[in-house]
Amino acid sequence: MKVGKFLTLEGVEGVGKTTNLEFIANYIKLAGQEVVTTREPGGTKIAEKIRGLLLDHDDESLCDESELLLMFAARAQHLKNVIMPALESGKWVVCDRFTDATYAYQGGGRHFKVADISWLEQFVQKGLLPDLTILLDLSVDIGLQRAANRSDPDRFESEKKVFFENVRQVYLDRAKAEPKRFGVVDASDPLQQVQKNIAVYLDKILLDE
Repeated sequence: MKVGKFLTLEGVEGVGKTTNLEFIANYIKLAGQEVVTTREPGGTKIAEKIRGLLLDHDDESLCDESELLLMFAARAQHLKNVIMPALESGKWVVCDRFTDATYAYQGGGRHFKVADISWLEQFVQKGLLPDLTILLDLSVDIGLQRAANRSDPDRFESEKKVFFENVRQVYLDRAKAEPKRFGVVDASDPLQQVQKNIAVYLDKILLDE
């Protein structure tokens, strides 16, 4: 039985997930909760190896079907070895990306059917959903420019602008469809304002404790 709270952070490239993941974790710790921070794809030794297959450029092109299945293979390891044990012990888990990213990137970007992703979601997660998902929203142009200034592009970051426009739209559509789970934050605001807006959503879930 899930005891802790499960929070996820989503958004296109360049929205500031890494910086704000640390802010969220510290905010929850200050409220007296024990926190585990993690990421997807990744989070375990095997899942991090899968992350390398998904993000690195390679001479052999990774087909879309393999990409989708690898995402859920990494997620299965992550859930079994990190997320579920932490939640069951009463810890809060804050994860950089989760299944909403699969709907956005593999659904919106790669055009997989929602029904196919949903089947894999149920097979792997057995109904587990985040208690709160913070969506950092930002225009694709600004996000890609930020990402380009940060590091060389990985396999996903090398996609064309239309790919990320589709990703962003799926994120926004999912947030609109599940307003009780999602908190949408404008990532173009100054960092202090972004974190103030995130804190509003964190306070709500902390009050439920």
